[in-house]
Amino acid sequence: MNIRILGIDPGSRLTGYGIIDVAAGRLSYVASGCIRAVRGEMPERLRELYLGLEELLAGYQPHQVAIEQIFVARNPASALKLGQARGVALAACLSRGVSVNEYAARQVKLAITGTGKAAKEQVQHMVRVLLNLPGTPQADAADALAIAICHVNTRRP
Repeated sequence: MNIRILGIDPGSRLTGYGIIDVAAGRLSYVASGCIRAVRGEMPERLRELYLGLEELLAGYQPHQVAIEQIFVARNPASALKLGQARGVALAACLSRGVSVNEYAARQVKLAITGTGKAAKEQVQHMVRVLLNLPGTPQADAADALAIAICHVNTRRP
């Protein structure tokens, strides 16, 4: 059976997404990229994020979603914005009845690179290797793909 997983790396201006399929224990790349919500005030950006995720969910019809947990940032205003973006992502997925699983950034890095303190470049490299990609994905897209891979290795969908 083929399982499709959508990984989400939420952000208030740039949300990374990565979609992989799992069949017979093998991972295959489907798509990745970023939803850009850079114009307007926060409510407009959240609307753009929601609409972008709705489009992805409708087009790719994932069976499961893996999303990064919020981390406490040094800047409370940034943490609040990130939390709002994450909430919109959760609402978009749950409104379609897709199960959502959450992973801490350290857990994702550990699952992908073997260390919870890996640099972004290490995560990008390992995602490229694990999915046999011809090039290195953009950082936010690589993070989203890493979250999806972490889900596979943790949950065994």
